[in-house]
Amino acid sequence: MLRLTGPQKAATLMLALGEERAADLLARLHEDEIRDISAAMATLGTVPAAAVEELCREFAEIIGRTGALIGSWEATERILMRSLPKERVAQIMEEIRGPAGRTMWDKLGNVNEAVLANYLKNEYPQTVAVVLSKVRPDHAARVLALLPEGFAMEVVMRMLRMDTVQKDALEGLERTLRTEFMSNLARGQRRDAHEMMAEIFNNLDRQTEARILGALEERNREAAERIRALMFTFDDLQRLDGMAIQALVREVEKDRLVLALKGASEPLRELFFRNMTERAANLLREDLAALGPVRLRDVDEAQAAIVATAKELAARGEITLRDGRDEAMVY
Repeated sequence: MLRLTGPQKAATLMLALGEERAADLLARLHEDEIRDISAAMATLGTVPAAAVEELCREFAEIIGRTGALIGSWEATERILMRSLPKERVAQIMEEIRGPAGRTMWDKLGNVNEAVLANYLKNEYPQTVAVVLSKVRPDHAARVLALLPEGFAMEVVMRMLRMDTVQKDALEGLERTLRTEFMSNLARGQRRDAHEMMAEIFNNLDRQTEARILGALEERNREAAERIRALMFTFDDLQRLDGMAIQALVREVEKDRLVLALKGASEPLRELFFRNMTERAANLLREDLAALGPVRLRDVDEAQAAIVATAKELAARGEITLRDGRDEAMVY
């Protein structure tokens, strides 16, 4: 029987599922996982039918024996503690709780520029020059703009004069960043329980959300109010400016937008109409008028999907979301 590695098994299953289902699965994976599986898929070659059948049977048996699964930080830590020293487990957990990225420089590229600038302004200009030369140019530019003017000029001069950094010096800098900066950042970024619940509530249908929040309000009014303040709903899209709405419209499927606006308030509908071409707005109005009765659950799902798209755009820095208190929200 053909012996396959883990990524090769995953690649084989993806191919066996077909392009549409494989695409849905890949969309839910981390960038590193997608890269590994894609590399395995591209070099897989011919896998005999018997090997594919055996792999599918093995997968079905494992899933069938497992029952329900809940992945969590705690479960991951318990598993690691069975095979690794406590100090190494602590280091791994801090790394995965920190910014995404395979290398230290990938991780730094995903750190908020204000946070990174606040740390680097206390370092030597030469150290900052090395860091900014290793991250993406657009991220380096945003960090540089936040550094004190005189200090920033020193960093620029060092970058202009900088030769190739010795490997051992670079490794030493990576170790320092990991132990002094990333560890503290990971500890400081552990999610607040109210933020986590707000995100969960954002994905509930309206009736379930109202029922659970109402019950929570009776038991703990302060917690319920805090969750409400952190939630970002479809109605909150009214606080987006015209350019943000236009960016959102470009990303959203037309049928999904029609369904979402079917249950929207008139002011929110008008906001979308105003930020479309006259022809597109008229077509959207016609589609809305022609759409008959729809299930509330379908409307909720469409609106939740559009909110998720808005959050993705915000995470990429393409738009800015605002919460009920009209303060900028960071995702």
